[in-house]
Amino acid sequence: MNTSFTFHRAHITALFPLLILAATPMASLAAGLPTMEDPSRGAGSGIMQTLQNYGYDIVLLIALLVVASMFIGVCYHAYSRYAEIHNGRATWGQFGLTVAVGAILLVVGIWLLTKATGVL
Repeated sequence: MNTSFTFHRAHITALFPLLILAATPMASLAAGLPTMEDPSRGAGSGIMQTLQNYGYDIVLLIALLVVASMFIGVCYHAYSRYAEIHNGRATWGQFGLTVAVGAILLVVGIWLLTKATGVL
């Protein structure tokens, strides 16, 4: 058998999807994609202002993730305190204190992050 023929057939077989892709018009590939949305503060008057507005949205998303992680932490701690009640290692008063302090921490955290994003 001719090894050079087999070698070339393998290359052509590997390049076939790329040849098909190159022959397809790119406009038809992106026909169903949605357009990009403007940031919440608007598109801006230039590229720098638009990037700053997208940066603001990214910072707001990070702040939302911080608050969500705080909420999950408070819930986890309250649940573990609740489990300790049933094991006899904690009291209902400690559980109430845990929930109250967690709620206060959440309110203060949300308030601080709201003030911090207002600086931007």
